[in-house]
Amino acid sequence: MAYKVLARKWRPNLFEDVVGQEHVTQTLKNAIINDRVAHAYIFVGPRGIGKTSLARIFAKALNCKKGPTITPCGECDMCREITAGNALDVLEIDGASNNGVDQVRDLRDQVQFAPTSGKYKIIIIDEVHMLSTAAFNALLKTLEEPPAHVKFIFATTEGHKLLPTIISRCQRFDLRRIQTPAIVKRLSYICSQEKITITEDALLAIARGAEGGMRDALSALDQLISFKGNELTEEDVLAVFGLVSRESLETLSSAVLKGDMPQILRMIDQFDSVGKDMTRLVVELMEHFRNLLIYHHIGDEMSTMDATLEQISVYAEQKKLVDATRVLQITDQLGEMEGRLRYALSVRTLIELSLIRCARISQSVPLEAILKRLNALRASGAFMAPATEPEAVAEPTPAPKPEAAAVSQAEAFSQSTPVPEVQEEAESSKPVKKKKSAEEVAQVTQSLHDDPSLGLAQDILKGAKVIDVED
Repeated sequence: MAYKVLARKWRPNLFEDVVGQEHVTQTLKNAIINDRVAHAYIFVGPRGIGKTSLARIFAKALNCKKGPTITPCGECDMCREITAGNALDVLEIDGASNNGVDQVRDLRDQVQFAPTSGKYKIIIIDEVHMLSTAAFNALLKTLEEPPAHVKFIFATTEGHKLLPTIISRCQRFDLRRIQTPAIVKRLSYICSQEKITITEDALLAIARGAEGGMRDALSALDQLISFKGNELTEEDVLAVFGLVSRESLETLSSAVLKGDMPQILRMIDQFDSVGKDMTRLVVELMEHFRNLLIYHHIGDEMSTMDATLEQISVYAEQKKLVDATRVLQITDQLGEMEGRLRYALSVRTLIELSLIRCARISQSVPLEAILKRLNALRASGAFMAPATEPEAVAEPTPAPKPEAAAVSQAEAFSQSTPVPEVQEEAESSKPVKKKKSAEEVAQVTQSLHDDPSLGLAQDILKGAKVIDVED
């Protein structure tokens, strides 16, 4: 018998085998139990997450000899034919190659005939968004009021391309990407059944590379087995797919959070020299800081989300290095860099510059901290003027009037060389600097405290010279 790849060999045959789509499987099972099966369904989601598998399982559940049932036997002729893809009552159509009006007209003619051996005639159209607008319009009437023995199941990766008139006639299910722990658990089970020895870090590396797709993960595992045999390690995964190890990724992220720029540059040089996928590195860094941001807000509850226990322990340590505000700014910077990579002439240079900016962000003081510090200083009265009365300024002693009989030598000189009147006016108009009272000093100081200016806040925190309010 010809070899069957793992993605086909371990394709789900029961609702319980479908990983990560409990919200869909539970709804379909309840519909069968309560006899509320609709005439049309749409499964929307990215590649390799179980859309076509769910369609086949649902078809077996409806047409099984014991059915309709939520647990198809898999042994009867109908179940075996549906699994093999050659059942007469279950038509699987590729929307990309059968997207014209003529094909839809042929389909309308076929659904008028009763099923040959099953209870229902089930039409499965994969990549249904590839149908032309005319083909969709030709299908509308049949889709809205099909014969009682006909069920439609559509699958697509681009649900936004479907016409609203089609969506309104179907029950839509949005399938989500499978979380990393769920992929790791499923791969571990398959490896145990296939007698494959593999480390936990290797499983995690495969799951990271799959980006939420179970089929991608199984295809990668199949390739690794062909490459290294029945004993697999993380180094094997990294060598084949050009990924960065989890430990190296965490070390790089810690260097960014600590502002260790020499370490950042050394690691980027190392990754580039051994041929790592630098674009993939940026994506994984974004994912890491996204998870760190989530951990800042929900803590250990993240164990139910897309992270393993080992990753959560790392997030707990990195949380002590930086607050959530700066993590958000770093993630924004990485997102901006990711959008510029496709146009960059030097990917390595762009990554180095962006990570240096991220390191500077991690060491900067956020505006919230500055305002909080200012409020604390104002509450403590650190800049309030002392409540003591200012020293009294002695009034100038009036010059004695010169006697008529005795004129001093200075007066004689002044009389002999008179000063121009313009100069006298300038000197007389020069403002006299007066000492401010304690109340005025307190008012000016309070106005400085209430000023939210960022420049003043930074000057105060940097230890700049305090403004003399008396000036």
